[in-house]
Amino acid sequence: MPVRSLRSRVFRWPDRETVLSAAHRWAEGVGERHAEVVRIVAFGSYAQGRHGVGSDLDLLIEVSASATPYGERLPPVVDVGLPVPADILVFTTAELSQMRAQGRRFAREVDAGIELWRRTP
Repeated sequence: MPVRSLRSRVFRWPDRETVLSAAHRWAEGVGERHAEVVRIVAFGSYAQGRHGVGSDLDLLIEVSASATPYGERLPPVVDVGLPVPADILVFTTAELSQMRAQGRRFAREVDAGIELWRRTP
């Protein structure tokens, strides 16, 4: 998490490399523990290099399928241990394919993101 300098009101926010390196390690652990995970992608400000103090890390977990409603899909990763707050979304492969077919901006942003982990056949 951000660190406050001694007796200062200024936060030192972790740099992009630190955040993405931690995200890679986190993604490997999540992917290996959850068989339904297809891939994990960082998108948004950190992936695009336009992050700043206060930016969170946007993460997408793609799962092969899910009977669980969208809002309840987050696997048990409550304390993710990343150096910045994370916003984690979970979508199925079919949902992402449908968004791509509809030309949704969100799908384009995810596809342009940084792949942190992918299940290999």
